[in-house]
Amino acid sequence: MEAQIPPGAALARLLTTRGSIIAPTWHRAVLSTDRAAFLPETIYGPDPAHPGWECPVTRADPRWDRWVAGDFALVTQVDDGAPVGPDGRGRVATSSASQPSLVVTMLQALDAREGHRVLEIGTGTGYNTALLCHALGEEAVVSVEIDPRLAEIAVKNLAQAGHSPRVVTADAAGRPAAGEGEFDRVLSTVAARGEVPWSWVEQSARHGVIVTPFEVGNTPGVLLKLRVHGDGSATGHFIGDAPFMVLRSQRADMRRARELVDEDDPEATDGLIELNPRVVAYRNSGWQLALGHLVPDLRYAVYEAAEDRPEWAGEATVYVATLDGSWALGEYTPAGSPFEARRGGPRDLWAEIRAAWDAWVKFDSPGRDQLGVTVDERGTHLWAGNPAAEVGSRDQRSRL
Repeated sequence: MEAQIPPGAALARLLTTRGSIIAPTWHRAVLSTDRAAFLPETIYGPDPAHPGWECPVTRADPRWDRWVAGDFALVTQVDDGAPVGPDGRGRVATSSASQPSLVVTMLQALDAREGHRVLEIGTGTGYNTALLCHALGEEAVVSVEIDPRLAEIAVKNLAQAGHSPRVVTADAAGRPAAGEGEFDRVLSTVAARGEVPWSWVEQSARHGVIVTPFEVGNTPGVLLKLRVHGDGSATGHFIGDAPFMVLRSQRADMRRARELVDEDDPEATDGLIELNPRVVAYRNSGWQLALGHLVPDLRYAVYEAAEDRPEWAGEATVYVATLDGSWALGEYTPAGSPFEARRGGPRDLWAEIRAAWDAWVKFDSPGRDQLGVTVDERGTHLWAGNPAAEVGSRDQRSRL
C-alpha cells in the first residue's frame, strides 16, 4: 500500500524548518493533525477599504488558502459571533486560531508528559485541544470554552478528527473545571489581563505548571510560565511574546485617553510636576509591564507640537486617564522640569505614575527578562530578580 502523506505534513515541515518545533512529541502531533479541518468556512482579515474593520474571507477567496497554509494567527469570530458591520464585517476580533509557531512554543513550554492531566483554557476551534489529545490521550485533557456555540463547533471538529475529550462550557476566570480534580498542567490560549485567576493555581497539583499569555496596560501580551508550590502560590518568569485575545470577563474598555479627559471640568486643578510626562510612552518593556501593573487600565496619548511652529519644537502635551473619571495632562518642554500639569477626578494620576517609576527604578530599571510574577490568594504580584523583591503594590494609590 502506498504511504499517505500525514494531514499536517506541510505545516510540520514549515515549523521544523523555522526551528519552532524541537520536541518529537509535538512534531508527531502536528504531523497527524490537519489544522485546516478545524477552521470555519469564513475567517476574517483586515479590510483595506474599511480601516478598523475585520473583513470576512471565505474559501472562495485565494487569501483563505494562503493564510491557512502559513504561520498566521487567523480570526475565526468577530463581535462574539454577531458581526456589527455591513456585509459581515466585524469591529472586534473575539476568537481566533492561534499562530502555529506560537502554539508549539506554548506546548513545549508546558512540558507535559505521559500521565499528566491538562486543563486547557480556551477551546476555540479545537485544534490545540487535538494536539494535546494526540500527545497525551483524550482522557487526560479537559478543555474550557466560554462561548457555547464555539464549544459545540469544537466538539464536532474534534470528533471528526477522532478525539472526544471533555469540553466544558464555563467562564475560565472563575473555577472553570470544578469537580474535575487536580491538573498537572494548565495551558491558556487566551490572555489573563492584569490578574491571573487564582483558581488556576488552586486546581493545579503541587509542582504543576501554568503557561498563559499575560497582558497589562498598553503592552501586547507576553508569555508567562508559572510553577505551582505547596503553599498555594505560583511563581514564574516571562518567556516570550504572546499577543492573544483577553479572557472575556477581563476585556478592557476600549475608550482612549483623549475620550476620558474633560479639560473644561470646573473642579480641575493646575500645578507643576517634576516627572517627565513622556515617561508613560517610554518603550522599555520592563517599564511598560511595571506601569501597566501598578497603574491598572491607564491610557495615554502624546500630541506633538505642530511642525510649522518652530518656537514649540520638541514640545508635547501628554494625556493620561483611567476609567473612574481620573485624568491629567502634562506639558512637556525640552527645557526640563518642572512641567505644567492639570488634573481632574478622584485620583492624582501623575503621583501614581511617579510612584510606579520610582518603584521600577529602585530595582535598577529591570527589563522584561528580569521580571517575574507571583500568583496567590491575594492576587498577582510583579517582582524583580526574585519573588521577595516585589515591584511596588497595586494598592499603592490608596496610600498617596
